[in-house]
This record gives sequence, structure tokens and C-alpha cells, in this order.
Amino acid sequence: MQVRVLFFARSRELAGTSEASVTLEPGSTTTVLLQQLLQQYPQLEELRGSFVFSLNQEYLAPDEEQQLKGGDEVAVIPPISGG
Repeated sequence: MQVRVLFFARSRELAGTSEASVTLEPGSTTTVLLQQLLQQYPQLEELRGSFVFSLNQEYLAPDEEQQLKGGDEVAVIPPISGG
């Protein structure tokens, strides 16, 4: 199955792209996706534990694992600082 991954802010800089199409086995979860993203974009390790996913434009809790389906859109959202 194909999942669309969007990278924002620092994750976009580290991945070197704003989006990617990732092929996963049916029934894969966000944890499996994270493992695949870290293999494909090892620089993202810098953000491990500090970013959140959104799934189809809804934020997931930091440790929340969700099952994915083909056509899902997952965004990698790093911490944002500012004043």
C-alpha cells in the first residue's frame, strides 16, 4: 500500500524533500512507518522522540500508534519554537 508522507520545517530540511510516497505492507502502523522513514532518511534521527505525526490532518499523541491504510496522509511535524 502507498502512504503519502509530508515533511514540515526541520524534518523537511533533514529529509531533503517536502513529501514522499512510501510503500508499506498492508496493516502497517505508524511505528513501522517511522522505522522505514529512519532507514530512508537517517538524518531524521535528530528529531526522534521530539516530533509528532498527524494522520489525515489529525494530530496523534506522541506515543500513539495507529494502523495505516493505503492513501493515508501522514505529516511529520517537528517541535516549533518562537515567541
